[in-house]
Amino acid sequence: MIIITSTLSIDENELHFDFIRSSGPGGQNVNKSSTAVQLRFDVVNSTSLPEDVKKRLIQISGKKITDNGILIIDARRHRTQVRNRNDSVKRLVTLIKRAAQKSKPRKKTTPPVRSKEKRLKNKHHRSEIKKQRQPIDLSKE
Repeated sequence: MIIITSTLSIDENELHFDFIRSSGPGGQNVNKSSTAVQLRFDVVNSTSLPEDVKKRLIQISGKKITDNGILIIDARRHRTQVRNRNDSVKRLVTLIKRAAQKSKPRKKTTPPVRSKEKRLKNKHHRSEIKKQRQPIDLSKE
């Protein structure tokens, strides 16, 4: 059982780990050991998460989620499989914590009168500067 918050936890059986070869540091060991980890978590069919958290998790995860609703986290920062596995779980927990927090609804506000006046004054000032740049037309006089 992986505890995310005091009221939210996910079962370890819902996580699927794939171990693949990793690029980067490690010398010849890179060619023969599979240290990188791909964590797969089926968000849509998860029994541990409430529906509202699932929706926000899908929204937050962006490119990390497939069309089928499977969240894929790729971890290859470390040289060992164990550390990469722990890193992927930690990143999943962080994502779910973010999804568990409800965002405050935005309150519509009107701009203050003073800021409107300042904006219009700046606009008028800019237009005056641009008028002074124009050549004087003598045919009008």
